[in-house]
Amino acid sequence: MTTPFAELSRFRGEFYSCLPRRADALFELADAVLCADGPVRSLVELSLVGEHRRGHGGLYDALAAGEVDVGRLRWALAAVSLPRAADGRLVLAADITCWLRPSAHTSPQRILCHTYGRGKDQHIPVPGWPYSVICALETGRSSWTAPLDALRLAPGDDAATVTAGQMRELVERLMASGQWKDGDPDVLIVVDAGYDVPRLAFLLKDLPVQVLGRMRSDRVLRRTVPRRMPGARGRPPRHGGEFVFGDPATWNTPDAQTVTGTRLYGTATARAWDRLHPRLTHRSAWTAQLGALPVIEGTVIRLQVEHLPSGATPKPVWLWWSGTDATTADVDRLWQAFLRRFDIEHTFRLFKQTLGWTCPKIRTPEAADRWTWLILAVFTQLRLARPLAADLRRPWERPSPSDRLTPARVRRDFRHLRPKAGCPAGAPKSSRPGPGRPPGRKNTRPTPRYDVHTVDKPGPAKRRTKKPTTPRALSRWCGVDRLRARQGV
Repeated sequence: MTTPFAELSRFRGEFYSCLPRRADALFELADAVLCADGPVRSLVELSLVGEHRRGHGGLYDALAAGEVDVGRLRWALAAVSLPRAADGRLVLAADITCWLRPSAHTSPQRILCHTYGRGKDQHIPVPGWPYSVICALETGRSSWTAPLDALRLAPGDDAATVTAGQMRELVERLMASGQWKDGDPDVLIVVDAGYDVPRLAFLLKDLPVQVLGRMRSDRVLRRTVPRRMPGARGRPPRHGGEFVFGDPATWNTPDAQTVTGTRLYGTATARAWDRLHPRLTHRSAWTAQLGALPVIEGTVIRLQVEHLPSGATPKPVWLWWSGTDATTADVDRLWQAFLRRFDIEHTFRLFKQTLGWTCPKIRTPEAADRWTWLILAVFTQLRLARPLAADLRRPWERPSPSDRLTPARVRRDFRHLRPKAGCPAGAPKSSRPGPGRPPGRKNTRPTPRYDVHTVDKPGPAKRRTKKPTTPRALSRWCGVDRLRARQGV
């Protein structure tokens, strides 16, 4: 059996092999993030960390001109040990987090990202780079996840389509790496309300996966078509009666119901209705679908808790599961798995507030992708060092068992674990800084500015003709109108 130190050393060696260009500088930059005291505030401060033996110029040059073999690194992340649910299945959570760059006018491929304000109606779009991140979830309350993939959304990309392709490649890698074998439970994919859950299940229907996601409370689904009576005429219907989330009169008796006592939410009541599907139309993401649209059936679960820890009034949560014929055990397992999806928010907060993912003022999106993959490799090393780290707590912090340490507390002890895990990076060579721009000479090649991309609505847009304002163009416009009136147009 592989020891934790051996697995950590093997991953560090594989990570170094994933750096074809500027490998030593990029590897030591990752070690500087792991061994820095406190949160990462800027890139230049990482060059002062003892584990980073190069200057600040080599640090920026590594991000600007280095290279990360993303394909090989993805396989390395899929090969490490992954957390599993209580029944042994893999639970994957997908979500989009944004690297906001509102003032980076010289950075291309920025998209208006939706941000959530603290007050009511304070949600404003901010330019930035959105990333789709997939993590494997653990069981129980934990701030640990296993990041497996990250992909930056380009202008014009559809989130559901990109996530489906990203998830397909990840599941195929997990199957090839031996993480999933024939006879194992299906992989459960958990997403939030920002995704089109039925469409995601439709795009992944040929894989051994199940999709679980939240739906808005104003949705209307359809039931299965009732049995056709003998001798009935006309075209057979494709959709049954309506199931309105906001109208209890349309719900009827649930097919399964459970009542569970929880510590934080009081009594949690879950009711499930089987074989409900949305009525699709040839709009939005289904515009290019030819022929009749599919009927995507699933199970709807309504979760209602007694109270919230914050004291606010609890609202019901509507979930849609791509499976059918759910039992009471399935209903409890599904809504509890959905609550574990919020563990990915702890990972995003650690990326941004502790590891400094969004701190660097990087100009090009390619450099941002390199830095993002370095952060994923850093977090993976923290997860592998979890059973090895000691609790270096502050005097005002409570003691914590070794198996309950948070990622930030594991990071405090990584500096002591690093010498035993091996460091394949070579020593730096002496060099001189370049001459730079001669004094008094102006820049003859200004950096181009780029516009911010917006999310375009699918389908052809109608062209509107604007009425001219100049006298000459206005007279020409009026003459065309008189000509059309004479011709009866």
